Amino acid sequence: MSVRPGGEYAGRPLHVIWLLDCSGSMAEGGKIEALNTAIREVIPAMKKAAEGNPEVQFFVRVMRFSTGAGWHVARPTPLSEFKWVDLQAEGETDMGQAFALLAEDLQQLPQQTRMLPPQIVLISDGKPTDDWRGALQVLLNVPWGKRAVRQAIAIGQDADHETLRKFVDNPERPVLRVDNSEQLVRYFRYVSTSVAVTAPGKEAPAPPPVAQPAYDDSAW
Repeated sequence: MSVRPGGEYAGRPLHVIWLLDCSGSMAEGGKIEALNTAIREVIPAMKKAAEGNPEVQFFVRVMRFSTGAGWHVARPTPLSEFKWVDLQAEGETDMGQAFALLAEDLQQLPQQTRMLPPQIVLISDGKPTDDWRGALQVLLNVPWGKRAVRQAIAIGQDADHETLRKFVDNPERPVLRVDNSEQLVRYFRYVSTSVAVTAPGKEAPAPPPVAQPAYDDSAW
């Protein structure tokens, strides 16, 4: 951790982790392209918001899951250095493997008091194709997994809202439903920038209204 002159810590570390569904269904209707666009657009907004929160050092990591799960951005990358490489969509929806990999990783984080609870955002458009229940319980049994602020965005009408609600496990934090690319950009911007503008120990801004199902031809 960097130190200011005189020995003062530069800020409390906070890990922002995105769990992103890259299954084959994400290739339909331009969903994976919309997700890549949303991330590219939100990064400058996150950096600008973080400038007003010098008490925190933001680190970003990204996990992808389809057939299996793996880190797309494995190293905890300072937000100021973060650059995006587009994702591709194919395969199954092994969400359980993503939960298991994340639990293993969070278990390795130091249990230091200065570190803020991780902020985890799960985005999916479908139903898990593996055993996610046991893996989710393992994740919630890990100290940093339990303490993490978990949020979820459901893409389209086929997303498994019940699974996403169990992941969030907080009735005051609704699963956000998006039905087109504009909504995805809006909600992804909210869940990402609200982390950057919230000072330690303070409540995050209230979420925007949860989207209602869309019925036009552009809906997913």
